Amino acid sequence: MLVVVLRHPHASMADVTGAKAANIARCTRAGLATLPGFALTTEATARGLADPEVHEQLRAAWLDIGGDRRPVVVRSSSTIEDAGASSMAGRFTSVLDVTSWDEMVAATQRVIDSADAVRDDHGERRPIAVLVQPQLDTELGGVMFGVDPVTGQTDRVVVEAVAARPDALVSGMATADHYVLSHRGRVLAHATAAEPVALDRRLRRQLVRMAALAEAAFGAPQDVEWAVDRSGLLWLLQSRPVTAVAARVDVHAVVLGAGPVAETFPAPLTTLEQDLWIGALREGIVRAVRATGAVSAAALAASPVVTTVDGWAAVDLELLGLTSGHTSLRRRLSPGAILRRLSTAWRIGRLRVALPGLAATVVATVDRDLEAIGRLDELPTTELVDLLHRSRGELATVHSYEVLCGMLLHTATSQHPAPVSATGLALDALATARRERASDEDAIVTAPVLLSLVPPSTSRAPILPTEGSTGTNSHATIDDLPARDALRLRARWVQELQCHIARRLGARLAQDAAIDEPGDVVHLDLAELAQLARGCPAPPDLPERVHHRPGPPLPTSFRMGSSGRAIAAEDTAPTGRSHGLPAGGGRGIGIVVHELGADTAPFAGGGRVLVTQHLTPQLAALLPQLAGLVSETGSALSHVAILARELGVPTVAGLAGARGRFTPGMQVVVDGTAGTVEIVEEVAA
Repeated sequence: MLVVVLRHPHASMADVTGAKAANIARCTRAGLATLPGFALTTEATARGLADPEVHEQLRAAWLDIGGDRRPVVVRSSSTIEDAGASSMAGRFTSVLDVTSWDEMVAATQRVIDSADAVRDDHGERRPIAVLVQPQLDTELGGVMFGVDPVTGQTDRVVVEAVAARPDALVSGMATADHYVLSHRGRVLAHATAAEPVALDRRLRRQLVRMAALAEAAFGAPQDVEWAVDRSGLLWLLQSRPVTAVAARVDVHAVVLGAGPVAETFPAPLTTLEQDLWIGALREGIVRAVRATGAVSAAALAASPVVTTVDGWAAVDLELLGLTSGHTSLRRRLSPGAILRRLSTAWRIGRLRVALPGLAATVVATVDRDLEAIGRLDELPTTELVDLLHRSRGELATVHSYEVLCGMLLHTATSQHPAPVSATGLALDALATARRERASDEDAIVTAPVLLSLVPPSTSRAPILPTEGSTGTNSHATIDDLPARDALRLRARWVQELQCHIARRLGARLAQDAAIDEPGDVVHLDLAELAQLARGCPAPPDLPERVHHRPGPPLPTSFRMGSSGRAIAAEDTAPTGRSHGLPAGGGRGIGIVVHELGADTAPFAGGGRVLVTQHLTPQLAALLPQLAGLVSETGSALSHVAILARELGVPTVAGLAGARGRFTPGMQVVVDGTAGTVEIVEEVAA
């Protein structure tokens, strides 16, 4: 067969007419309003237009649909286009406003030739058919998804409409009115474009019914291109599976954020650091909360308490009373609430009385244990690993008493600062060290309180601030520190001991060829370190871990979706962000560029975020190079946005004035789920 009309039974055979034409044929049989037309089959395009039989049948079919009397649209219909795994959206050619036979031949050849530039997963060119239909005189048009492609929610239909032909939207050249509809056509959300398009109740109901019929025809939610003609009739122009749908967000998950751990862990943590520090902190908080009886065992079991997301530390903000929640820890621990809970009041009272003495005992124990450790270079490798295990347990104990002191004892505030603080002592010591031109290593040995100024790191030795200023504690010592400050300082000392052990282990294991480089040790957990110390081989995926780059900084507050991605919490979203239309792809960080080509110089700061005016089809080939994509126009349902989601490129569309706000050289975080772009810092290009 060389030409097949869309109403023919064979038209739904994708290997004959291509996926796009086959989908329209299925929609026609399902009772959806589709335009008449025909497909030049894969057999015909393989022969070529120079074949007399192909040429003759193509002309006859073109005349039958009125091609000599009205414009037609000539579209690609590849066998790999509009498939379930990848839409190939915008990768092939379509030609509009074809009005003459010469234009028809030229347009058909262009479509056939476009298959040369698109390959399947094996790098092969796949067969292509050509779809021809009359061009509709449209009043308005748009795209509709039977599922929210950004959040994964299936109880809604996402519609984007423009007062133009749908190709203006899918090409990324127009910013559409964005509607989120219930399955009954009720408006759940609406984002208005510069030239708003009102969808009345009747049309909304027609659209959601079309989405339901298309889903029933294919057995899965569909990406539908639709249009309304001048007489008010709704037509389905194209249907394909929705690709790259995000896993549904669990909106009931706890609210997480860096909160109080950001100061201690301001950078992503390695595998070893997470094992040493996050586990100990979680255990310490749980012990402290259990000791007070202020939170039920069920609530603790349901909370992550402290966790990491792609290396970044985060805490349960609701549990710790740092954001609005049903019952926060702060409210549970208010004096009135505690006294009303008679079953725990006696425990709180006794703890408050005994806590200063208990804290002093813990401080003395840590000091004694640290002093008892011999030279690390004289300890066998197995003993170094064992010391890491024991120090992690001691760190959990220090954290538990530190948390209890914060909960039950008077703590310093901005209005009532502590008379002595570890920071004040450290600033005094730093000023002295800088005056005496001491090295950082010597300064820390002389005044270990300086470690309170530096976050822990197993990868490198502490680097102190370049300048010191005299504090207010020139005559005080660490013995004068309040209980909570004293415990925090000991926690930092234990962490620094662990850092020294880790670096020592890295050097030994690399020397023994157990790992390739000393720094690789930070990508192992404690159990794996113990195995290496006993002569076992390194994990087979260690090279992948070494080259894995942590994700971008987390939102100030967020919930975790079931896909493992952080979804910014709407009720606590930070200010200072610019909002556009969320187009998916997750979150990414990179350096802003306004142009991107083969000659674009790389930046030392990492990936590039392209900030562009339109989501034009020419961007498709550039997407794999991007850490993020931001457009002043366009929509989440345009071809380029769909491809970006498939490739995992964070994308925000419809952000007016983006090129003026985000200039080349800025480092930004693009959140394709929340639709936000946030400036991190200025970076020299």
